[in-house]
Amino acid sequence: MLQIPTKTKPAYNAGNILTLNQKSQCLASPVAPAKHSTPQLRNLIQKGQKVRIGMVGQLPRLRVALGWNVSNLQCDIDLSAYLLDASGKVPGDDWFVFYGQTSSPNKSVTLHINESSSDREYADIDFFRLDPSIRKIVFVLTINEALERNLNFSMVQDAYIRILNPDSGQEIYSFMLTDYYDNVTSMMLGEIYLHNTEWKFNAIGNGVARDLAGLCQLYGVCLLYTSPSPRDCS
Repeated sequence: MLQIPTKTKPAYNAGNILTLNQKSQCLASPVAPAKHSTPQLRNLIQKGQKVRIGMVGQLPRLRVALGWNVSNLQCDIDLSAYLLDASGKVPGDDWFVFYGQTSSPNKSVTLHINESSSDREYADIDFFRLDPSIRKIVFVLTINEALERNLNFSMVQDAYIRILNPDSGQEIYSFMLTDYYDNVTSMMLGEIYLHNTEWKFNAIGNGVARDLAGLCQLYGVCLLYTSPSPRDCS
């Protein structure tokens, strides 16, 4: 079982100490969040569009980069990735990648936070290391403590996901979110999935009213404080 650690990363350097699924208070006067410059998105696709990105055995690595802005400085956004098997669930708790567990088994997916000048966060995928049981990787943005603080995606702007060649930095495809709902606290921006012998990218752009722990339940990650368990955690 997995325990989501206390989150101490400040929201846009606002002087806050934020924890996941636990109320906290500002320790300093908030400041306006820094505006993130959206890179030029060259190969935009539309919501719901599915595109080919490579054949199995011929696609070595990809980078999935995301960015966003917020209108409410309390919105602290995090990227997470769920590696799913044919059942639509994670094979185990270590197949969930987020700020508290930045790498999947064998480092097939690694998360990088605040390491890019052009994107907020990104994940590198090594398909040659990826376990053959994995059929889909879903990329989700969540708002930390959204349910407790009454935060939602109507307070988020300029959210995008782009697929890159990690060596050249060249964009393969990108998707800019167009719908920002006030009843959504987690947004599935896109997924990379296996179709027959081909990897594809699906621009999802849909969300749910769940926090990070709720998403773990949705995708079968066992949390120490989750009861009842979404799957057999024994």
